Amino acid sequence: MKIISKALVVYGSFFLCWFLLAQLDYVSYFEIEKNKIFAEDKLGDIIWNEMERKEDVIYDDSTVRVLDSLLKPLCEANAIERDSLKVHIVKNSQVNAFAMPDNHLVVYTGLIEASKNEQALLGVLGHEIAHIEKNHVMKKLSKEIGFSVLVSLATGANGTQLASVINTLTSSAYDRSLEREADMESVRYMLKASIDPRPFADFMYDLSLDNEIHKYTYIVTTHPESADRAKYILNYLKGKKIKSKPILTKEAFEKFKTNVSN
Repeated sequence: MKIISKALVVYGSFFLCWFLLAQLDYVSYFEIEKNKIFAEDKLGDIIWNEMERKEDVIYDDSTVRVLDSLLKPLCEANAIERDSLKVHIVKNSQVNAFAMPDNHLVVYTGLIEASKNEQALLGVLGHEIAHIEKNHVMKKLSKEIGFSVLVSLATGANGTQLASVINTLTSSAYDRSLEREADMESVRYMLKASIDPRPFADFMYDLSLDNEIHKYTYIVTTHPESADRAKYILNYLKGKKIKSKPILTKEAFEKFKTNVSN
């Protein structure tokens, strides 16, 4: 009797799964996924081409190599393929960095210059990498711009819509839950890479207090409650064993800052 009951449960479960799977519209599902990937790839190229045309981009090999050397340990410790990230240094006094579709990551020289140390800079860059890894970029754009608009942009750029997308990426925050998720993911990236995250929290807190820098600090003015963010990062670190393995010497990091400011 028990064997018959078990057999009935197994057969019942099988047919229930088959019935549920049969209800899925695979053609529509995979078409949407295909359109999403297409839209993200194309959008990333269109947005970056527009920015590259208008902005002063730093291509100097020695400067780019230093930023690569900082990102490499963070990526390697967290199984993030470094080559998948398209990192650009843009000469701009705003204290800002932001992620764009198709794994583009833009770092303004103002952020590098305002960072007291490599840990503070890597905390912000880890935050933006987390937005990329968690697919926050397309979620934000779909919510604020609309997926249909993004697809139409990807198939034929409209100047006004493109400007709106760029403005959304460069000067507005993600919603609070996504910002917190990116903050904490960046902290975990740093811990795994033996990079001390406390200067990242200090940096956020300092910037929220400095009224003069605040005028140019888009990462603070567009990200609400920076002091609170510093506090929850420090609370998370309480009791944790923190390893700190410098990547650059202090002199090399200061030289990097001087090079991007010239």
